[in-house]
Amino acid sequence: MRTEAERQRALDELLDRQEILDCLYRYARGVDRLDPEIIASVYHPGAIDDHGVFSGTAEEFIEWVQGFHGERHEVHHHFVINHVCELDGDVAHTETYFLFAARNTQGTPHSLHGGRYIDRFERRNGEWRIAARVCLTEWAAGLGPLDLPPYPREFPGISARDRTDTSYDRPLLTRRERAAAA
Repeated sequence: MRTEAERQRALDELLDRQEILDCLYRYARGVDRLDPEIIASVYHPGAIDDHGVFSGTAEEFIEWVQGFHGERHEVHHHFVINHVCELDGDVAHTETYFLFAARNTQGTPHSLHGGRYIDRFERRNGEWRIAARVCLTEWAAGLGPLDLPPYPREFPGISARDRTDTSYDRPLLTRRERAAAA
């Protein structure tokens, strides 16, 4: 059985790990929505992001990533998968696998990329954010057309890379609820 002090240390560690993971999820959402405010919330000011095709401060990265994805992709999704986190006081070292899928504006219509984010998180003023990132894109592949029978598809919301996206709606209303309210 754990002592109260051991339970508190374990709880604190779990909370730290969850805050770091939430930050990674926020990053994926911010980049996919091309939302500079959300992206900025995952980095400490002056943090360095080295994506291979880009290396600079977080502030420069935000501007670059919006132009890069905005020009090259109609839509894209970042998936955060396996994650390990080594906590050491107010510093954490993480390795997080990712998948990136995109519908491209030129060249191969669809692509899938895999790799890892290697991050140094720091807790400053009680908040975990990225202080340094190395993004290792380790493979990429083009995806061909699907051979599926046609089926009717209606989007039940708005899919957009800005704040008109349905994920920003508060309260969230389904099509049925919107129709009933009209």
